[in-house]
Parts: sequence; C-alpha cells; structure tokens
Amino acid sequence: MNLTLDAVLIVLFAAQGRKTHESGTDLGGLLFTALPFLLAWAIATALTRPHRTWAQIWPAGVVVWLVTVAGGLALRVAFGGTAALAFQWVTAGALAVLLLGRRAVTALILRSRRRRRS
Repeated sequence: MNLTLDAVLIVLFAAQGRKTHESGTDLGGLLFTALPFLLAWAIATALTRPHRTWAQIWPAGVVVWLVTVAGGLALRVAFGGTAALAFQWVTAGALAVLLLGRRAVTALILRSRRRRRS
C-alpha cells in the first residue's frame, strides 16, 4: 500500500506542477510529466528492498528521494523536457516533503500500533 502511495504522490506532484504552469490536465501530458520521476522512483525503490524499508527514513527513504529527484530530472531532460535550477529546487523540496513525509507518518503509525499492543 505504501509503495502505491509513493507513486500516487509523485503523480500528484506532477499534476500540481502542470496545473500551476497551466500545462493542461490531459492524462497523456500528466503521464509524460510524471514518467521520468516514476521510473527513477521504481529503480530506487527496487534497490532499497521495500518490503523491509517502506517506513524507514534513513537511509532507505533518503536514497529513494535522492535517486527519484536526480534520476527523474536526468530522465526528464533525456525525454526532451527542461530542468531549470528553480525547478530542480522545487522538485527536491516537494518530493522530500512527499516521500520522506509519507515515511515519517508511516513510522509514527507503526510506532503507535506497537505501543497499543504492548
């Protein structure tokens, strides 16, 4: 579930960016915008053994975030998009909040459940 949530958060990031820049809301455009980041995220997630680390911020969450940002930006440019410095900063910040924030919330929920069981 949390892995699906990460992918949904990346798509929401792309959708918000398209909306902010009035790029349209068509599904094809949204997928083209999100795809570089989804591909980078999928690679990073596979490398960090998600079945063991889906609630971990350090080091797995940070690795997933950094690879998603750097790989996503590189793939975006390779696919013909742009990656101005301001966009790089916004991408890094937004995906940090979304991907690391999701892990922090998940960790808190798990900790709370463990306390209730004890």
